[in-house]
Amino acid sequence: MLPDSAARLAAYRRARGRPPRRERRTVRARGLDFAVWTTPAVPGVPPLACVNGGLLFDHASLWPSFAPLAATRQLVFYDQRGRGASQAPPGARAARIEHDAGDLPALREALGLDAWDLLGHSWGGGIAMLAAAQDAGVRRLVLVDAVGPTSWWLPTLHAAALARLPDPQRAALAALDPAALLDPDPATHAAYARAFAPAWFADVSLAPLFTPPVAESATGAAVVARLRREGYDWRDRLRAVRAPTLVVHGERDALPVAVAHELAALLPAARLALVPDAGHMPFWERPESFFPLVEEFLHGRSASAG
Repeated sequence: MLPDSAARLAAYRRARGRPPRRERRTVRARGLDFAVWTTPAVPGVPPLACVNGGLLFDHASLWPSFAPLAATRQLVFYDQRGRGASQAPPGARAARIEHDAGDLPALREALGLDAWDLLGHSWGGGIAMLAAAQDAGVRRLVLVDAVGPTSWWLPTLHAAALARLPDPQRAALAALDPAALLDPDPATHAAYARAFAPAWFADVSLAPLFTPPVAESATGAAVVARLRREGYDWRDRLRAVRAPTLVVHGERDALPVAVAHELAALLPAARLALVPDAGHMPFWERPESFFPLVEEFLHGRSASAG
């Protein structure tokens, strides 16, 4: 028997029907070839570019999960530089998250778009907000369980995950030392990401349905290792974001809800929506709450989490 959260997700997907077909293309931007996928165009509304999290993974972590949003607008997905099917930059060990953020306005221009909306999940939220701070072509911004404006939360994650995991998942994660992530070894980062994955769920019984793939990216591992070694503070940059912003966060996320409150207070035109009974992926655990929140915000209407 499926857990309640899995049954809700299955019912929601059945009600929304089959996902639309997508077109794949290769887009040249900033000297690299990016793999880009688009759903059918929707006249009269700007596209929504979706930025996946994880820093190691490709866009498949958001597709077809985000297919319900394609009913009212064109969706744009892409693999970040050096992940998935996109070209790796030269000197991958020098990679920074700021490079990923700079790719977004370049991709928008390469696609011939004057404006689009941006949605970023987790670390993809960090990429999206850094991009919005430098790109006047971002009309609206959605941050889904995004990382905080500073890195204070990073050292808290390992202990928080251990506290919420049952065995044998707890034992698997406890066997790994997060200090090893200061080194940009792709295999180490891939193993840790897979062991940590169940802790992202409010309902851990849902985790086996969404086991992440083994994703070894030298570019992504370099970005993660640098962020962990050096920390970050984006507050000054993020104050430049002028796009209306929706900060969505699962109330039971291992990533502290405090970071969502910080973002909502810092970004000049932001509001916060907390999703009850959801962890780091509210689009899986509470789709019936998550998607109306996002759709109504993008269409300029108000909504409240349920």
